[in-house]
Amino acid sequence: MYFCRPLIKSFLPVRKKTKRFEDNARSYNVVEPGQERYEKMKGQWHAHFQNQNPITLELACGRGEYTVGLAAAYPERNYIGIDVKGDRIWKGAQHAQAAKLDNAGFLRTQILMLEYFFNPGEVDEIYIVFPDPRPKKRDVHRRLTFARFVDMYKRILAPGGLIHLKTDNTGLFEYTLETVRQREDLQDLIYTHNLYTSPLLEEHLGIKTKYEKLFTGKGENIKYMRFKLDPAISTPRHYKDKPHQIPGFHKLVPPQKYKDQPRGNEAAPGANE
Repeated sequence: MYFCRPLIKSFLPVRKKTKRFEDNARSYNVVEPGQERYEKMKGQWHAHFQNQNPITLELACGRGEYTVGLAAAYPERNYIGIDVKGDRIWKGAQHAQAAKLDNAGFLRTQILMLEYFFNPGEVDEIYIVFPDPRPKKRDVHRRLTFARFVDMYKRILAPGGLIHLKTDNTGLFEYTLETVRQREDLQDLIYTHNLYTSPLLEEHLGIKTKYEKLFTGKGENIKYMRFKLDPAISTPRHYKDKPHQIPGFHKLVPPQKYKDQPRGNEAAPGANE
């Protein structure tokens, strides 16, 4: 009996994950590898939602708190949570189904692969909420606000599309602030180092992720910024459209072959604190 207990305990998480993967495979609101539609979604998201409403992405969505929360608040918009972990996506997908949120969906893929799932201009808004800060110098290129990623966001965003960043991590926030300020295409940058004392807090509708609750409980200030990128100013395309050369590119790739100016307005009442 003594020897059996660790064995039984070790199998429980596996069974739990297997059940979640089975649920995902049956769920219309989850698009993931193994489904016939997985490689055909580019340019088809409005058909998927059966409307022409604007599309917002939540990148590295985890449990999809923003995807579900915003979908409930704004039924006139569509929301897609994107994450590489199927067991995380399961939580958001189940909550969306329980709340009958037909405007909330989930995509299982790497963020590097966004352009294989979205046409230029197909997306209207992007949220990056409590991403992995990747504090080590060798991992700078993996930060979701690294220049290559931001350039990719620009290509799938419609003109005037917003990019949001919300984080507790001061290092990531300052890095991102410095990075975007160097861009010639930056527009309408608004930011705060303490969201909870800023008028910008109202825009978040009280939605909090698991990590936001964790870090605010430890006394961390929550930082937030949003900005636009001018589509009229071109930016270089990194790696010449060959994502397989990008570090971190691996198994979830679709099987096809791969072929000083003034900055934006940084002023806003109650912001840039």
